[in-house]
This record gives sequence, C-alpha cells and structure tokens, in this order.
Amino acid sequence: MEIDAELRRQITVSLLAAAVFIAGLVGIGVTFGGSSELPESGAIALVGLLAGFVLLMALVGAYLIRANDGE
Repeated sequence: MEIDAELRRQITVSLLAAAVFIAGLVGIGVTFGGSSELPESGAIALVGLLAGFVLLMALVGAYLIRANDGE
C-alpha cells in the first residue's frame, strides 16, 4: 500500500493529538500520583482531559475533512 501525502498528513495529525493525550495522562499521574488512589481533584482533571481529548479529536477530524475538500 502506497502512502500518499494526504494519508501521511492524517497519520501525523492523529499521532500528535494522541501524544498530547498521553502527555496529559503522564502529567496527571505525576501531579496527583504518589498514592494508591487518585484523589478527587485528580479524578476531575482526568475527566477534563478525556473531555478535552474528545473535543480535540473532533476538531482534528473537522480539520482533516476541510483540508481534504480544499485539494
């Protein structure tokens, strides 16, 4: 299978969005970790991160659709 420029762009943008999510998970773990349980403030941060990731992926999808239509 040949990877063209459009597919390469989609892969790159999606991997960057996933890397931001993983960095957020690590940041929450470092900030709120250290015990066997996640404190309430850490749980709220995790829910916020998940909601932000869903919105980020929606924006990435919209960007990729618009970028594909422009070509």
